[in-house]
Amino acid sequence: HEMGQNLFKTMADLAPAFGMIGTLIGLVQMLSTMDDPKSIGPSMAVALLTTLYGAVMANLVFTPIANKLALRAQEEQLNYRLIIEGVIGLQKGLNPRVLEEILKAFLPPKKREALGGEG
Repeated sequence: HEMGQNLFKTMADLAPAFGMIGTLIGLVQMLSTMDDPKSIGPSMAVALLTTLYGAVMANLVFTPIANKLALRAQEEQLNYRLIIEGVIGLQKGLNPRVLEEILKAFLPPKKREALGGEG
């Protein structure tokens, strides 16, 4: 998950810059057609639209995906930790009920309640 997370974070960082580059290219094109005053407005709109696209992609696509991948990585890490602690507890010969309570301590309160029991 970390590689994907870093990729989407980088894309989120770069998207506004690419939008600005698109705006600059659009402005250059607009300035090259200054002899026709009617084309300036639509050309300016197209030029500025790339900035909007860059911001939208960064904030509504790439950043949420990076955050979701970070969350998945944390959940996976917790699952691995629970598995390791469970195997170690079994190897030590802990009572299964005691081991269950130890492992429940790793979980957030809402997940503990969903499993039932006091702990």
